Amino acid sequence: MPEGQSEWKQDFFDKVKPIVLKDPLAYILGAMKEGDLLVFRYADAVKLAGHSCAAVSGAYKITAKALKLLYGDDIPVRGDIKVLIKGKPTDLAYGPMSQVISFITGAAPVTGFRGIGGDFKRQNLLIFDEGHFEYNTFVFQRVDNGKGVRITYDTSVLPEDNKMGDLMSAVFSKSATREEHEEFINLWQGKVKKILLEDDKYPGLFKVEEF
Repeated sequence: MPEGQSEWKQDFFDKVKPIVLKDPLAYILGAMKEGDLLVFRYADAVKLAGHSCAAVSGAYKITAKALKLLYGDDIPVRGDIKVLIKGKPTDLAYGPMSQVISFITGAAPVTGFRGIGGDFKRQNLLIFDEGHFEYNTFVFQRVDNGKGVRITYDTSVLPEDNKMGDLMSAVFSKSATREEHEEFINLWQGKVKKILLEDDKYPGLFKVEEF
């Protein structure tokens, strides 16, 4: 591992396709050269969250799918994307998932960047639709042309190992053996791998509606 880089226990992190965007704000303020691209990898989302799970991986994959549908073969524009999350920040795993989505797209809640001279605003581009809960549903829309996509994420279609509950209980009560802990990790991260790399094997995991 090169000095100064994080070392990951899971080698499949590096197999996940990166998400690439351009960010005009980075150009105008000199963080990047005009036309250079921001590259987000799944490991970046793990750094943000501090862990890898079905919520973090789901948010990453939802964002990747949404951007592909919104922009096709064009490079997505960070800061030009609105996101509506159907529920409150405290519903399901919406809080952590919204942070991953915001990190990648630039869409931010009330705490976001307010812009310069009316341009580059990120504030209130990520909104929670608190009065209209829909299960794990995220709506992405381009600011420039209004094109949108609604994605519902349903992990219930993934197979579950019957041992998972007992293993999780043992791990978090600190009574698990080393072997049990490794088995738990393999099952936990195995689910993440399915979400990120094998979603085409599980119809209904991501339900997509364009508008």
